[in-house]
Amino acid sequence: MHVAVSPLAERDLEAIGDYIAEDNPSRAVSFIAELRIQCATIAKAPQAYRVRPELGEGIRSCAHGNYVIFFTATKARLTIVRVLHGAMDIPAQFTGGASG
Repeated sequence: MHVAVSPLAERDLEAIGDYIAEDNPSRAVSFIAELRIQCATIAKAPQAYRVRPELGEGIRSCAHGNYVIFFTATKARLTIVRVLHGAMDIPAQFTGGASG
């Protein structure tokens, strides 16, 4: 299965990395790598993860540490939609109601 990362999710990953790097640059690199590995793991069985209809059609989620990976999946493609901190107002991130 092909794993694609949306431009918005790429921005999320960059922001996460920048935030962690303020205190620990090497951990920032390793944590972003962990998130990308988790995305590859999701691709093996995307239907096993929680459905999130309140966020949009076909959206599912997977927690990793304090962060949540949001994605959609078809038979051929997994699309990472967002990667957000679990403490955020997540519905607002999907409706554009808050900036984080």
